Amino acid sequence: MPSAADAADAADGWHALTDAQQLSLARAALRRAAEILAGQAELLAEEIESGALRDRGGPEALRLFAALVRATSRDACEAIGHA
Repeated sequence: MPSAADAADAADGWHALTDAQQLSLARAALRRAAEILAGQAELLAEEIESGALRDRGGPEALRLFAALVRATSRDACEAIGHA
């Protein structure tokens, strides 16, 4: 677990970045998080299909969720207005 000093150093580093750099890093983090969620949904769908987990109509729903996450994360990261 990070110490309070580590957290303060991270906050100071974040505030030292320009607004454009902060925005770029935040967008990259959101894209990475969306890709992780989508990948986990696809992995779960494969587990259901292989019989490791009980199938209750999940694989197609999970793939739909993965596609939705990917599509909306691309749209959400587009520049809007003037930041």
